[in-house]
Amino acid sequence: MKNKISERFKWLLTLFAITLCSNMGMAQDTNITGTVLADDGPLPGASVVVKGTTRGVSTDFDGNYTIEAGPGDILQFSYIGYTAKEVKVGSQTQINVVLEAGNELDEVVVIGYGTTTKSDLTGSVSTVSSEEITQIPSSRVDQVLQGRAAGVQVTQTSGAPGAGTVIRVRGGNSITGSNEPLWVIDGIVVGTNFNLNNINANDIKSIEILKDASSIAIYGSRGANGVVLVTTKNGAGAGFGRPQVSVGVYTSMQMVPEQPDMLSQAEQIAFTNESAEFRSAAIPFPNDPSTYPNNDWYDLLMDPSPIYNADISIAGTSENGNVNYYNSLNYFNQDGLIISTGIEKYIFRSNLDLKLSDKLKTGFRINYSRINQDNGVVGYGNVFANLPTQPIYNDDGTFNGFDEIVGSPWSNPIANAQLNTNETFTNNLLATAYLEYSPWPKWMIRSTFSPEFNNIKQNRFTSSQSPDLLEVGDLGRASVRTVASSGWNNENTIQYQSDFGENHSVTALAGASFQKVSTEIAEAEAFGITSDAAGFNNLGFSDPTRSVVSSDFTGFQIASFFGRLNYTYKDKYLLTLVGRTDGSSVFAEGNKYEFYPSIAGAWKISEESFMQDQSFFRDLKLRASYGKSGNQAIDPYRTLGVLTEANTTLNGAEVPGLTLGRPSNPNLKWETTTSLDIALEASMFGGRLFTEFNYYQKETNDLLLDVTIPRQTGFTSQLQNVGSLENKGWEFLINSTNINTDNFNWNSTLTLSSNKNKILDLGGVDFIDVTVDAILGSGNTRLIVGESVPVFTGVRYLGTWKSQEEIDASGLTDPQVVGGSRFEDLNGDGIISTEDNVVLGSPLPDLIFGFENSFSYKNLDFSFYFQGTTGNEVYNLRMRNHYFNRGETTKFGDLRDRWTINNPTSDIPRAGGDSVTNTPPNSEYVEDGSHIRLKTARIAYNFPVEKMGWGDRVKNMSLYVSGSNLLLFSDFRLIDPETSNFGRTGLGNIAQGFSDGEYPNPRVLTLGLNVTF
Repeated sequence: MKNKISERFKWLLTLFAITLCSNMGMAQDTNITGTVLADDGPLPGASVVVKGTTRGVSTDFDGNYTIEAGPGDILQFSYIGYTAKEVKVGSQTQINVVLEAGNELDEVVVIGYGTTTKSDLTGSVSTVSSEEITQIPSSRVDQVLQGRAAGVQVTQTSGAPGAGTVIRVRGGNSITGSNEPLWVIDGIVVGTNFNLNNINANDIKSIEILKDASSIAIYGSRGANGVVLVTTKNGAGAGFGRPQVSVGVYTSMQMVPEQPDMLSQAEQIAFTNESAEFRSAAIPFPNDPSTYPNNDWYDLLMDPSPIYNADISIAGTSENGNVNYYNSLNYFNQDGLIISTGIEKYIFRSNLDLKLSDKLKTGFRINYSRINQDNGVVGYGNVFANLPTQPIYNDDGTFNGFDEIVGSPWSNPIANAQLNTNETFTNNLLATAYLEYSPWPKWMIRSTFSPEFNNIKQNRFTSSQSPDLLEVGDLGRASVRTVASSGWNNENTIQYQSDFGENHSVTALAGASFQKVSTEIAEAEAFGITSDAAGFNNLGFSDPTRSVVSSDFTGFQIASFFGRLNYTYKDKYLLTLVGRTDGSSVFAEGNKYEFYPSIAGAWKISEESFMQDQSFFRDLKLRASYGKSGNQAIDPYRTLGVLTEANTTLNGAEVPGLTLGRPSNPNLKWETTTSLDIALEASMFGGRLFTEFNYYQKETNDLLLDVTIPRQTGFTSQLQNVGSLENKGWEFLINSTNINTDNFNWNSTLTLSSNKNKILDLGGVDFIDVTVDAILGSGNTRLIVGESVPVFTGVRYLGTWKSQEEIDASGLTDPQVVGGSRFEDLNGDGIISTEDNVVLGSPLPDLIFGFENSFSYKNLDFSFYFQGTTGNEVYNLRMRNHYFNRGETTKFGDLRDRWTINNPTSDIPRAGGDSVTNTPPNSEYVEDGSHIRLKTARIAYNFPVEKMGWGDRVKNMSLYVSGSNLLLFSDFRLIDPETSNFGRTGLGNIAQGFSDGEYPNPRVLTLGLNVTF
């Protein structure tokens, strides 16, 4: 294997040796100073970068900068919304530039292990700026990515404080493995499941999303699902001897959103009585409705709730420019809409860059977070699932714990909120230290070491006074679960950049990366707790015969070797070659290593001579890429057999034992995705309009699937590499400057994207049923060759039976009832079963869109942003209880028009009919998920600090009001179709689009103030 790796990098080492010999005598770097200006004055915060390196600074408040560069280096000057400039360094020590407004292609973007300008990109990269991130006050940065990047679908899993998202970059590539993108924070690979609550959004400088083979191949086996690069702020260009202090505070109020339409108390009583009467059961509510409780569970369990956030940062650069620093503190506190939910966060960040000499630079990034989360003991299902007639208290004032209608113990949500606990405490330390050495001009050697430590403790306690436990004579219970994980990442790169003559430019990068992660889990659960005095703090106050103790350990290591070559000819023709070899401990010998190559090219058409006499296109570029990336896809130890507990009988007594729980498979290997991307980028009308169109096609092979194996093996299935699927789609982006005058500006951004995936192979079978609900059973979700991943399946709902003659003529052998549900017997066998299932829809949208407009008039700024989807379906798991089921559960408002003797033409089933007719998964569960959301609207006033005489003390100050989730246009019964009941891992990896009444997304109104001194 070492020989193979050596061969793959021979071409890079040869190039390095040749260029090393030719550059030994180059001149040394010196400090270059200057000022970056726009037409109307200095540009503070403009970026100055030595092309082909990671050396860069930002201009101070007066547009001044100092950077180390040598003769022959090229300085890139850029600022968002302005045309970038490049200046070649000669003998001068001062370089002043003036940037002109409006060329997006010249913005500097971060790529894997480096930076480049957008005009020099050969891959597909979407950028989200810090200004866009901070537009939406949020506890998590991923929540603000919705609609911001074409080809990236972001779905909120719930509206609970601190809840995460499901992110799909150009569709999902795996069935068993994760489909989440890889997150890289300041060069630290933190994986796909990093808790983004640990990062303060205000600390982020930019986010880049790598989407195609050319940009993600540098991350090899972990990049198939896309890569999200997060770059945090530094103090470059700030202050120059005087610290720059920024303070930001805001307070928000979360408003309870629109509620699903349910039957009123009197209507529910009528339905429940009607259901019981049909079944010849006792009438549960024989008296007038006014004599029964009428509990408004929305009002009892949900309240408008506040959010408080405070940020302070201190940034600066030493007078000689050798030191820059950024330090910040963040406090965030959010109460949930539902009682007993919330999150409180403390985040500290320190970034330091130190120039030790003309050749040596070092620095570090440290981020520490402490999160206290109240997970809640009351679910949103409790809000609308409990009958309004259900009493909260008994006659003696104690909590009620019995449901008279169902005749079983009842989990009282008010009692749960007051008596029980479910909380999590998380400590996270994420750090990196780097050493950067330039032995000769144009050469840079960089090494980083990045440790991460996580400590998580979850406490759960159910009081011995819980009324449902008292009903069955049980006592309290408690559990404590701790997760301790640690890991480190070491990255080592060497880079060379040079121009040869006037026409040739080369940037070469080679590197090696090593990572190790281990996780330990311990959990103890106690039952029969007699006293609430100690809660979960002393599990010994319990019945020792019922205690459950468990522990677990997992770990993996990855070793990687990679290289990239960028070549430019005449600044018109660009070529990028990337290769990475990854080796992982999760695979067995012979399959540990895999190589991932890619090639990309771009043609700057606007630089051709035949384009010089036209004025329509300012820039025009065609690019394409092709390559492979991978997905580790499986957890550690999946290649091995696992022992599980299996008791047996010996001499008439039960004794503990172990048995093989699953078969081993040492032949497992990486899932591999091959992708093609073709794109056209154009800047038109003097840079006022920028547009980009991408078409892509991806095919993933060696999918890991559980395959049925002969029972003679002692097992029913084995994990194997057998399947394949493809994704095809397009992306479209428009950025336009509609009006740009001295006093008024108007800018617009539109993103459109569409992705279609299709299963090509499932290991020789036509379909696989996925069970997502224990009661519904299998059949409502299915993986089918030739269809998307997944599709919703079930029988077609045909309305209601209108007469006994219809039932008799149907040939069905199952009991049916007039007014009851009618389903299609597709195969005519007289039985409604999974054999009658058809494809009912897919959670994948036909179109994902985002549309933003921003305006500025003198000192006022205003913006609004819409996002949404069209063509996707949502599987409403609540239909079983709230549409088809008997009267013991609340019902959707649709059932006001249900079938009755007086309403015999209705296609809504009669009350009680479900007791006779089996209700399988059917087309009524599947609803249109298309929606449009006003994601945010914001108005800000920028104080004229100079005119107010504050200019010597205050650099800028703004006051703003914003709103999030203000409007939602949707026909979904549960109001908000943006949902992910099964989350982002496990079953949720493929079972997207299911709604079971998740925690609602609140409407949020925010008032904030930002001041920089």
